[in-house]
Amino acid sequence: TDRRDEELPATVVLADVVERVVERAQRRSGREITISADRSRVVVRPNGVERAITNLVHNALKFSEGPVDVSVRAGSVQVSDRGPGIAPDDLPRLFDRFYRSDAARALPGSGLGLAIVRDLAESHGGTVSASNRDGGGAVIGFQLPLAPEFPPPA
Repeated sequence: TDRRDEELPATVVLADVVERVVERAQRRSGREITISADRSRVVVRPNGVERAITNLVHNALKFSEGPVDVSVRAGSVQVSDRGPGIAPDDLPRLFDRFYRSDAARALPGSGLGLAIVRDLAESHGGTVSASNRDGGGAVIGFQLPLAPEFPPPA
């Protein structure tokens, strides 16, 4: 079994995880990555969600030249780039295990990054999404259920 599956879920602030991932990615790439985030909290396997966000950010860096934007809103993480976007034929298969678009075949990678994102989202009751960005590029991300509030609002 995969040790990550044994990791216990915990309540995390998505913005905190995004900030760690972005700091590392900026150090490695030297690229501009902006964050727009609320303080939404989700119950997840912390290392799993960090890996999923890392995969999204690395994908955006790999397939684009310009700045990358990461948005966190109400349990949703969306990573936007200004690359070539996603071919319409590739959209339905983007999160499939080992699927690599024609554009991706020339680049390093296994075709597992977005499948890992999907597995994480779905195993936590969430969903994934991918679309083309207005003005060019792609927007890829996931939505997770928000953590229950403790104490609940009176």
